[in-house]
Amino acid sequence: MIVDYLPHGRPDDTRPQYQKAALAYALETETFDLLELTLTEDADVNIVDRIPIDEAADDAVIEDVTDIEYDDLSNSGVSELEYAVEAIIDADEQRFVDFYNDAQPISLRLHQLNLLPGIGKKLRNKIIDKRKRQPFESFEDLADRVGGLHNPKEVIAERIMEELRDEDLKYKIFVRNDEA
Repeated sequence: MIVDYLPHGRPDDTRPQYQKAALAYALETETFDLLELTLTEDADVNIVDRIPIDEAADDAVIEDVTDIEYDDLSNSGVSELEYAVEAIIDADEQRFVDFYNDAQPISLRLHQLNLLPGIGKKLRNKIIDKRKRQPFESFEDLADRVGGLHNPKEVIAERIMEELRDEDLKYKIFVRNDEA
């Protein structure tokens, strides 16, 4: 998903305009990798567009793909990132609801659910108890059945943003961990 589009390349690139390629910053929807895309001359993309990264695609508009860190994003890219994360969650709600259904212990003292902002031991135990009886079907179902968990979608979005911003985070649930 495109989070920023720079039709005239990077502002800090001092080469003449005709030598600079159009760029886009993107968020990969499965692994939440941050990417810098060098685009073809005829590329027509907009913020929040979803474009195939596969170079073999017939309508490929990407010449080069580079993995980047959060700090490499443009200011506009940083601003749009949270909206992109929410759009990805909305487009594949079941995937993220299933995280609540399937989360497991990491160690004897730590559970994956405890990595989510605002979820402590009591709330974690409520979630586990309710999912044993019946798996959650949606964020709404989750919020209705687990008292104290008011906006489960926002909790996931907040965790993804934390994982994108902090490359030294010990446990990453949603963002691909390059060291793994």
